[in-house]
Amino acid sequence: MKYFSRLTLGLIAASALVLSGCGGGKEVDDAGLTLHRGNAAEPLSLDPHLSSGTWENNIIGDMFIGLFTENAAGEPVPGMAKSWSASEDGKTWVFTLRDANWSDGVPVTANDFVFSLRRILNPDTLAQYASLLFAIKNAEAVNNGTMALEELGVRAIDDLTLEILLEYPAPYLPGLLTHYTSMPVPAHVVTEKGSEWIRPENVQVNGPFKLTEWRTNDFVHSVKNPQFFDAENVCLNEIFYYPTVDNNSAERQVREGRLDLNTDFPGQKLEFLNKQLPGFVRVHPYLGTTYFSFYTRKKPFDDKRVRNALGMALDRDFMTAEILKSGQIPAYSLVPPGVANYPKGASVKWANLSLDGRREQARALLMEAGFGPDNPLNFEYVYRNTRDNPRVAPAVQADWNDIAPWVNVTITGTETQILYANLRSGEFEVSDGAWIADYNDAQNFLYLLETRTGQMNYAKYSNPEYDDLVDRSNKELDVEKRAALMQKAEQIMLDDMPVIPMWYEVNRALVDPRVSGWADNIVDIHRSRYLCIDRSEQN
Repeated sequence: MKYFSRLTLGLIAASALVLSGCGGGKEVDDAGLTLHRGNAAEPLSLDPHLSSGTWENNIIGDMFIGLFTENAAGEPVPGMAKSWSASEDGKTWVFTLRDANWSDGVPVTANDFVFSLRRILNPDTLAQYASLLFAIKNAEAVNNGTMALEELGVRAIDDLTLEILLEYPAPYLPGLLTHYTSMPVPAHVVTEKGSEWIRPENVQVNGPFKLTEWRTNDFVHSVKNPQFFDAENVCLNEIFYYPTVDNNSAERQVREGRLDLNTDFPGQKLEFLNKQLPGFVRVHPYLGTTYFSFYTRKKPFDDKRVRNALGMALDRDFMTAEILKSGQIPAYSLVPPGVANYPKGASVKWANLSLDGRREQARALLMEAGFGPDNPLNFEYVYRNTRDNPRVAPAVQADWNDIAPWVNVTITGTETQILYANLRSGEFEVSDGAWIADYNDAQNFLYLLETRTGQMNYAKYSNPEYDDLVDRSNKELDVEKRAALMQKAEQIMLDDMPVIPMWYEVNRALVDPRVSGWADNIVDIHRSRYLCIDRSEQN
């Protein structure tokens, strides 16, 4: 059985302290505009600076609004920023904030943004996602503890004017500033309440919905925030988010009317669901890649011959066509197709070989690395106990065991939150996982494998040439030259194979046709402020 560190267990225990109660269900009055939303997994935290999952983002993005936010189509649009300007070199941005209040009536100011960006980059915060903001001037040094918080390139010119200085031009900045890492938190509450500020009885928000209750492994409950600057255009009165780990169970709850929507369904049931639930099924490509990570600091996964052998032996075509069955595309690169300004991506060099040819090469590479009948390769593959991952895992195991009789793989299913905690702390050998774009730019995928990325670089991959190329691409203003630098970097990484790209994702959802405002989009973000539900047939 997979073991967990005291840190991992401590994170889970700490998250439980935030909650207002335990499971057991809740009778809900549906007389008002109440949405019951399936949400994949149980959050570890709803603090924007301590979160990292899409299931957390679905709730946090309903509670807080950054300088930019998303429209119904998932595109960046002005949020707290009423207007902005950028210098000619793209490294100085000045934002004028709209007049808005926290849910307790206290004004949201530029100082809240300064406080928040310093907080997430403070090394004492232990923010998993801090590296996403390293484009801000001195952010990396602040996060490493080699510069004072006050040296971070953000300042409040006045209550409604915020300046952000960048290390390099970042054409993706509006998209980045929609992400919860850059959202403001209420300085007056966090300063007073400390880590307890996110409890339902303490939290104050600037977004459309306010947290009121959180029952562990049962539901998160939020209600409409009348102080939200666009509250008059918010239809729903309240939302219940449920951790729908089992997508078969969630699909039944949608069919039975207990869930209005769920952000997944079993891929093998696509045809059945199209017949049983006409108008419910939503399938759409989006910017996400499922990939497997090697912990490259542990033998034998410090050897790229071993990593490449395991990468080339997997039958992605079978897994996508016969197991997933929802339009996923076999992946031979980390960056998915359709990413803006990245028309010619990289690819593993063995992508066009037959599966038999790849397995033959895999066997030869493992033998070259010293494995064989007298020195078998034994390791554990860990997968998430959600979505279709439990059905894919035996196929992965079989593909690797089929390389040679002396390759022996065990598989272990783990709760999603625990798996990602172990990925960040390096407590694994080989593990599945996925990356969903935070913004539409190849850099958001390539940054994952930079040495400086820290916890989010699950493989702990480090290649100076790769780091240099990504850094140079960050500073390049010419779109075509920038793309060429990123492509070269991605090719180097793929040749080293610290991660195995498996398939490009599609978003899958079951949405009751009575729910209006849901727009399929490439980033698979659906903020509840744009949704409404018509229950007139039930009344």
